[in-house]
Amino acid sequence: MRRFVYFLIFLIVVAVAVGGAVIYQRAFAPYKGYSAPEQFVDVPQGSGAPEIGRRLVEAGVIRDLLTFDVALWQSGQARRLQAGEYRFDRAMTPAEVLDKIGRGDVYEHRVTFPEGLIIPEMAAIYEEKRLGTAASFVEAAKDSTLVAAYDPGASDLEGYLFPETYSLPRGTSASRLVRLMVERFEQNFPPELRQAAVAHGLTVRQAVVLASLVEKETARDDERPLVAAVYLNRLAKGMPMQCDPTVIYALRKAGKYTGNLTREDLDFDSAYNTYRYPGLPPGPIAAPGRPSLDAAAKPAQVDYLYFVSRNDRSHVFASTLDEHNRNVQKYQVEYFRQKRLETAP
Repeated sequence: MRRFVYFLIFLIVVAVAVGGAVIYQRAFAPYKGYSAPEQFVDVPQGSGAPEIGRRLVEAGVIRDLLTFDVALWQSGQARRLQAGEYRFDRAMTPAEVLDKIGRGDVYEHRVTFPEGLIIPEMAAIYEEKRLGTAASFVEAAKDSTLVAAYDPGASDLEGYLFPETYSLPRGTSASRLVRLMVERFEQNFPPELRQAAVAHGLTVRQAVVLASLVEKETARDDERPLVAAVYLNRLAKGMPMQCDPTVIYALRKAGKYTGNLTREDLDFDSAYNTYRYPGLPPGPIAAPGRPSLDAAAKPAQVDYLYFVSRNDRSHVFASTLDEHNRNVQKYQVEYFRQKRLETAP
């Protein structure tokens, strides 16, 4: 009987030792229990270690809770685990998983805002990326105090939300993103550019307005300083800007833009309509990128007053109305007449 008891104790000791060895080995063995190429695990703010372990196990990132507990004890990370969304795309040891969460190596969503957008378009992208609602972005973009130091007359942040690709953790608030976009604007329109704009008689706001016109008129960097020069030359001579994108912006603000700009639209009553009202419009009509900001601050030294599209994404510039009319005849009237002839049955 005594030998049996000893033998039973021996078996229990061996079983415990083997079980402990297996568990300890699992704590250091790579594991991938999900079939998809990648797996996301969300760790809410304030989550304790048990909750985090449960989420990791349910996601197939760690084999079981016992393995998690052993790895957590071994790593000493219990008090350092951070909230956020984490992406896993390969077999990892529990120690590697816990180190990732302990470092706060959260997954960041890449969100691209192209040049030339207006606030509602940016808001739609923000919502499309599931970072928040479009309405929250629009509301955050009303915080003109962010630019009050250099544009005290701003009523919102139109033109000051810098277009770029941003890497953002899930849950980034609209207000946080908006602040980041304004900071990026300030980096791309530094004091030396602002001073250059002042040398041309422009305030920061006027320079950004001019840059937004340039952004909407041409996609070619080599043309941007020329377009800026055209508008500055018109301002100096008291000529109207007659910028089509300003009319489109006015119509969009009023919810009346159909996608086509008509001759009747050019008479639309809005302070942004530069066919009806002299000078620059009262505010930016789009988000200008760095090349357009550069062009507004450092326009080309030319006497051009007009430009017209060549219909190949480039423009031809002119200094006199007669020259401009010839360009219009060649690149608009004759070009589209020929197009109609080519497509006629």
